[in-house]
Amino acid sequence: MIEDFRTGLGFDVHEFAEGRKLILGGVEIPYEKGLLGHSDADVLLHAISDALLGALALGDIGQHFPDTDQQYKGADSSVLLKQVYEIVKSKGYRINNLDAVIAMQKPKLLPFIDQMRKNISLILQTEIENISVKATTTEKLGFVGREEGASAFATVSVIK
Repeated sequence: MIEDFRTGLGFDVHEFAEGRKLILGGVEIPYEKGLLGHSDADVLLHAISDALLGALALGDIGQHFPDTDQQYKGADSSVLLKQVYEIVKSKGYRINNLDAVIAMQKPKLLPFIDQMRKNISLILQTEIENISVKATTTEKLGFVGREEGASAFATVSVIK
């Protein structure tokens, strides 16, 4: 019997701002700026949430957690991702694997990648081996290269 297998793609972008914490994959990264957003602006977890929702054609995080709703002001994106995953599980699916990349010129993220993977694996109730997180620069090109912000892409597969 062939199992029901789906994939989803997520993308998010946020600009840098003074006076904000830099949170990526649920990890606070020491840096002079953070990302600007209605929630904690965790660009990685937002991309993952969108990928999961996309895999089941359930819209995007903006539909589920609108930035016009004050209950999400300053929200912890880990909590939002948990809620998204509960929706996925309620449809009978579970995570198969995740591959994500963060594009950011600075700071260097390699020392934090394993903790991000661990956090995400706990939220998605899967083995860490099913979670891939990578970081890259844009070789000083575009808004990321000018250190104006960060972006993240994620692709997931879910299985029934």
